[in-house]
Amino acid sequence: MSDPKYWIALKDVPDVGPVTAKKLLALYRKPEKIFSASYKELAGIPGIGPKKAKNIKGFKGWEKIDIQLKKLESKNANVVTLDDKGYPELLKNMEDSPIVLYSKGSVQKEDRFAIAVVGSRKYSPYGRFAVEKLSSELTSLGFTIVSGMARGIDTLAHTATVNSGGRTIAVLGSGIDVPYPPENKMLMEKISCSGCVITEFPPGTQPERENFPRRNRLISALSLGVLVIEATADSGSLITASCAADQGKEVFAVPGNINSANSAGTNELIKNGVKLVCSVEDIIEELAPVLKGFIKTKVKAAAELTVDEQRLCDIMTAEPKHVDVLSRESSMPASRVLGILLGLELKGVAKQTEGKKFFLA
Repeated sequence: MSDPKYWIALKDVPDVGPVTAKKLLALYRKPEKIFSASYKELAGIPGIGPKKAKNIKGFKGWEKIDIQLKKLESKNANVVTLDDKGYPELLKNMEDSPIVLYSKGSVQKEDRFAIAVVGSRKYSPYGRFAVEKLSSELTSLGFTIVSGMARGIDTLAHTATVNSGGRTIAVLGSGIDVPYPPENKMLMEKISCSGCVITEFPPGTQPERENFPRRNRLISALSLGVLVIEATADSGSLITASCAADQGKEVFAVPGNINSANSAGTNELIKNGVKLVCSVEDIIEELAPVLKGFIKTKVKAAAELTVDEQRLCDIMTAEPKHVDVLSRESSMPASRVLGILLGLELKGVAKQTEGKKFFLA
């Protein structure tokens, strides 16, 4: 494992953004090797050149990073780097995904089936009803709820999920040690115990206005789709929806009162062609191709799985995988895997295609 201080240092080097950092990591594999490379070697890399090479070799922020790491330790927070197993899988698909995240709690494998729920800071009783109903129902189906822990709809979405015993991810526009808004400090602690709070901003970062568009792109990237519930015409939630569209994600909107300014943004989204949502079934219908085999149903809940069966289910997806791949990923002999898969087929949990390939039913 690489020392996280080198990852943070690479992130902090002037003029070296995520895209350049990933280019260097592709060449050197570890950030330590980037800092130990010679100036001449770095300067000769296409796209790096003398200026960036000088910035890398002249980096002087090591003491500041040591202070940050001590602060993170005191707050029981973690540094999650791009090569960590705990780095969110969906973020890896972003060209400019952060090479370093700061977190409390952890992102789990099942969190790749997430829906972002965002909306206005000021909400109506109708908006409250919609967000609590839809968030709770999505949670009951096994979805993780992602939001930005802002006042209003975001807070209601996180709270409804926590109260339903589900998983939720809060993405901050501030440092992991700077709860924002301040009144959500206790909510942040609850989320970190049963989900995850993450940010790309280092400890001590205040919630400056320019941070939130960057935060919004992570909210959408962590989700299969973005659900907007009550948003004014200039709401930051529409930035999240725009990010989702740019990332090829689905965008959903709950229709609102035509006389309410709080619904102007959501109604405009619907006019422009996003999916109108009146129930969770509308979301499931749109996402069906990527959800096959992962929605929690009463039938699946009733299926009792052994430890090894559950192990294979955690590895399988809706896309068929060859038995040899499942054997390798589960560290079990192929003969043993085949026997377990037969049991899963009999229980209606897995299906087989040609060539000894299996997928979740």
